[in-house]
Amino acid sequence: MAFLAAAAVRPHHAYLLGGPEGSGKSLLARAFAAALLCHEGGCGTCRDCRLAMADQHPNEFVVEPEGRDIHVDTIRTEVWQPSSRTAPEPGRKVFLIREADRLSPAAADTLLKVLEEPPPETVFVLLSARAHELPATVWSRCHAVTVAALSEAFVVEHLRAEGVEPLHAALSARLAGGNLGRARRIASEDGLAFRDTAIVALETAERGAGGGLDAASMIMEAAAAYKDGLKVRFDEELAPFRDARGRTEETYRGAVKRIEMRHRRQERRAERDQVDRILMAMSALVRDRIAAAAGVGPEGAMHPDLTPAPAAVTVSANAVASLERARADLADDGNRNIRLVVERAMLRLPAYAPR
Repeated sequence: MAFLAAAAVRPHHAYLLGGPEGSGKSLLARAFAAALLCHEGGCGTCRDCRLAMADQHPNEFVVEPEGRDIHVDTIRTEVWQPSSRTAPEPGRKVFLIREADRLSPAAADTLLKVLEEPPPETVFVLLSARAHELPATVWSRCHAVTVAALSEAFVVEHLRAEGVEPLHAALSARLAGGNLGRARRIASEDGLAFRDTAIVALETAERGAGGGLDAASMIMEAAAAYKDGLKVRFDEELAPFRDARGRTEETYRGAVKRIEMRHRRQERRAERDQVDRILMAMSALVRDRIAAAAGVGPEGAMHPDLTPAPAAVTVSANAVASLERARADLADDGNRNIRLVVERAMLRLPAYAPR
């Protein structure tokens, strides 16, 4: 943090933030971008800081994977071309490239050309949980910053400071696995909706084959509802760039176009991401049965506020394996039919239900 705070005054042209998932890289990158774009070096309250922290600043360009990879066309249109143009507003341009280890070989080569001859007043910030997978030619041109994993206690303390109730803060931190951003979403008003779905889906699936299919439908409906909710949130994010008639102001047309592109990417991933959260919660519920059978108390449970049903360790372990296999299938192949993967997992659960 101190290194980046000092760097914001006279920044290098490229930085690589590396660290495990949930270590706060994205939050750190946003704060660094705010400091670079703020005329006071990151006051935290001005328009520039507020927009940068929300990934909405006109001079901030956010690049994310399209599907499993970041393609060369994405780097050309969202990095190479805009980096050589005048910034939409006076000041620096900042490019945040998330999950940079997913750059395709061609995309990495194109980015390298920009890093070798960086435009003036332009800063590139690459984020990766697997920085070692980046081409050496790319990371060697960046100042590397390693971010350590956040402890659960730190996440709880942070949520408590934001006004979250103690039990809800502890539960959110535990379910998020120390991921501060995810913990914040879980701690929000409807953040535990995915767990509520998981609880009912698990109970339903364990009733038999019919229940398994009903549980799969329940999960898919919850994922669709989550996706629809994102559309409303996206409209709210674009509101500051529109006039009283709802039209985009000319000054911000380019920024709005970039935000809309990011929204479309997130929308395409939304259904799969929510299904993964529900399956993760179901897996954690069954895992707590194993912990309880082994004599572990609530302090070692993933859902410390719930009492797990008694079950045999071997049977529950098979159920966890089935759910985690479904999550791996969805993560490894973006073209798999989500419903079929979920149905297969749910139909296996009756055999592993507590007796």
